[in-house]
Amino acid sequence: MKILHTADWHLGKKLEKFSRLEEQKQVLDEIIQLSEEYLIDVVFIAGDLFDAFNPSTEAVDLFYRSLKRLSNDGKRVVIAIAGNHDSPDRIEAPDPLARECGIIFAGYPHSLIHTGTVGSNIIITKSEPGFIELKLPQYEYTLRLLLTPYANEYRLKTFLGVNEEEDELRILLQKEWQRLADAHCDENGVNILMTHLFVMNKGTVPVEEPDDEKPILHIGGAQAIYSENIPLEIQYAAIGHLHRSHQVGGRVSPVVYSGSPLAYSFSEAGQQKHVIVFEAQPGVAVTYDKVPLQAGKPLHRKKFESVDVAIEWLTTNQNSLVELTIVSDDYMTADERKKLLQAHDGIVTIIPEVRNQQVLENKSSSIDLNQSIDDLFINYFQFKHGQSPNDEIKALFKEIRAEQVEE
Repeated sequence: MKILHTADWHLGKKLEKFSRLEEQKQVLDEIIQLSEEYLIDVVFIAGDLFDAFNPSTEAVDLFYRSLKRLSNDGKRVVIAIAGNHDSPDRIEAPDPLARECGIIFAGYPHSLIHTGTVGSNIIITKSEPGFIELKLPQYEYTLRLLLTPYANEYRLKTFLGVNEEEDELRILLQKEWQRLADAHCDENGVNILMTHLFVMNKGTVPVEEPDDEKPILHIGGAQAIYSENIPLEIQYAAIGHLHRSHQVGGRVSPVVYSGSPLAYSFSEAGQQKHVIVFEAQPGVAVTYDKVPLQAGKPLHRKKFESVDVAIEWLTTNQNSLVELTIVSDDYMTADERKKLLQAHDGIVTIIPEVRNQQVLENKSSSIDLNQSIDDLFINYFQFKHGQSPNDEIKALFKEIRAEQVEE
């Protein structure tokens, strides 16, 4: 059984004022083409399908048109779950029509996906909240899926029917996953987990969540899940949320973030983006390939000590989006800024870095409004309190800002 794993499409996302919709069209075309080239039977999309609870009409149109093509008119099954950027109800709303096209949606961890035919002779043979079993006509064995879309810690505990405040979420989730695995996942089928949560190895330092990402590890969010919480019966865990493609670990089988198909913040500058392709059969360990994606503009973080040198680089790197830092002894003039912006139409922000301490002291009251909203908040906090905000305050500010975007 040939499977493609992708996640974190964030359709409709912008980088400051720059729309990424055309790049998203291109990279989804590429993923569809790869599905044909690799003769993919099943596609997993592990959450953050959209960038906002209420996406634009253009983003919604791109999403459904792409999924229909990806499903190859119902011959290939596509399974998509909600992430922390998605509205679970919106994700599940088109279910009756989606099933006709071979597309399965799950918005909540307790979503019940009804048994029956999906697409062209694909059959959901078993189902209970958080689990489905699929029979593809070209294979004798079945595909078993544990599905856990994103929900914050309170909702996850509610869905799991647990009231004990002291119980750790990861232990409760492990018990539920193990219950489902014990009931349905033997060596006569392919056993997969797909979720959109923060998964890490126990005892390691958590990986940084992407810039501008609605954080999961925050007040009211969901605590990290350890790779050891995943049942041993699972042959591959398809994870969404972190934008860098990487393997977390796993006691026996791979636990893998596919990463986002495009670089969505400058913390991702220089990252090669991928989809994950693997073959699975009952009772056999899974190995996978990271297939590089070529579509989309590269993101560059560049620092120059001369405007002229910066313009020379910008002129030869037009097809990109740039965060530009200019280091000098004095603030940039309006004319210098104008020359930079005329040299390249993909400059997202210009950051002046002044080395001369006397100039800084003389102009300490000035505000650079080209900074990101996060940097402006940090500067204001430093001015108001005489110290930088701690990580908890910065995370809370990011959460508040994300909630405003949803509204």
